[in-house]
Amino acid sequence: MSVTNRDLLDFAVEVAWQAGKVTLEYFQTKLTPEIKSDQSPVTIADKRTEQTIRELICAKFPDHSIVGEEYGEQTGQSEYRWIIDPIDGTQSFIRGVPFYGVLIGIEKDDEIVVGVINYPALGETLYAATGEGCYWNGRRANVSQVKDLGDALFLNTGVELFYQTGRGKAYERLANATSRQRTWGDCYGYALVATGRAELMIDPIMKVWDCAPLLPIMREAGGTFTDWKGVSTIRGGDSIATNGFIVDEVFKLIQMDE
Repeated sequence: MSVTNRDLLDFAVEVAWQAGKVTLEYFQTKLTPEIKSDQSPVTIADKRTEQTIRELICAKFPDHSIVGEEYGEQTGQSEYRWIIDPIDGTQSFIRGVPFYGVLIGIEKDDEIVVGVINYPALGETLYAATGEGCYWNGRRANVSQVKDLGDALFLNTGVELFYQTGRGKAYERLANATSRQRTWGDCYGYALVATGRAELMIDPIMKVWDCAPLLPIMREAGGTFTDWKGVSTIRGGDSIATNGFIVDEVFKLIQMDE
């Protein structure tokens, strides 16, 4: 079946919306999470949401491969691979905080070409495909025009993660160099950068399903998405998103420890 990036994007947005409805059935209810081997929590909401996403993909594109956080890899014969995180920000979700998202990325021949994030509790969807632009609830999304790091809003998921990974000094330099710092983290921090509401979002620890939609979203919004080495990849194990104007200043500060 011949399919374009636009076709995939439109369908992925619908899938993310359907999956978001599943999460809302459980949001702000009493959930008892299980603890996985990596010490992260998982709930029935995560599992049901991923099952829903997989069923929708398989019904439309039965030959596509799927990689998901909760159920691993399902290999198909197509050049396309879907990478999904049913609930990014499970800790927030469990506590009834609305900054969680359904993440979907699509690779073609190992190149990420589509990214969608649905924030069900906020009523926001951010989505992009290579050459198609980035959109936020139907309107074009663009990064901010802030050009000085000293005026930038710096976001992260948790300050403690910098220290746990030996990057505490890098955090301190960035905090001192930026205007404000907030922990509006997980996937919502990247939405804030892509839509011009912040300039810098950094995570010292990331999995491929955390990153998958972020690279096309940031790129199509006019920003940058890389690992800590400056490589545009979803498999670096960490991530830095910027509005593009401050990226050189950011890397000068984080590379001082190397």
